[in-house]
Amino acid sequence: MRIASKKFVSDNCFIGILSCLLIVLLQTLSLQAGEPASTKSKPEGKKERYTYNLRDHDRNGIGKFYQGREIARVMGYQGAPWLERRTREQEERLSLLPKALKLKPGMAVADIGAGSGVISVILAEHVSPDGKVYAVDVQQEMLDLLDQKMKKQGVENIHPVLGTQKSPGLKPESIDLAIMVDVYHEFEFPYEMMQEISKALKPKGRVVLVEYRKEDPAVPIKLVHKMSEAQAKKEAARPELNLKWKETIGILPRQHILVFEKTEEK
Repeated sequence: MRIASKKFVSDNCFIGILSCLLIVLLQTLSLQAGEPASTKSKPEGKKERYTYNLRDHDRNGIGKFYQGREIARVMGYQGAPWLERRTREQEERLSLLPKALKLKPGMAVADIGAGSGVISVILAEHVSPDGKVYAVDVQQEMLDLLDQKMKKQGVENIHPVLGTQKSPGLKPESIDLAIMVDVYHEFEFPYEMMQEISKALKPKGRVVLVEYRKEDPAVPIKLVHKMSEAQAKKEAARPELNLKWKETIGILPRQHILVFEKTEEK
């Protein structure tokens, strides 16, 4: 009888363990089927700012999406020769920017994503003698190339600034105009960057996006490195950024010039 009793207890323990394991297995399968892990639900209407698709995306993008647009890969400092290519002015006519944007001596301008300084040098000439250009980039190697160029050309009113992925590192209300030439579409955190850029603008200051026209299939640039006018407005003119679209200037052969003005904070 004692042996039978032990066997009975042993069998019950075994059945109990199997039951626990079965319950855990069923709970796991239920979670994998899409049932909530807890009874706590997310607030209705709340959406993530960025979405991700790391499997099915443009190989020239990073698999991260903002407002339906995939963010492009950043050009590394190794790509500086392409920025410096001799044919660039003929292809893009970027020397027209200062006149189109009505730059004046004494203005404080931020060239965000300045790279090796091609645009910074163009801008610096038109805000001289008292104006300054803040050349912002997240790659110190690019700023080193820019510094070499400034010394070689004798330009003294360009100030290199090492920014981050979320901030240009500029003082609040210190900038008359912030320009991004073929840069905005590569921002890893476009919302946060535009917030900080807006804060850096003086009242009525302007933000300028120069982007390859996605609407034009003849523009020989990879698709993820283009932006449509509608998409640029959708992203940059969000009410909480305190930026309002002012005009789109169409004088360049390949790019939009989209101008936004800082509004009063609400």
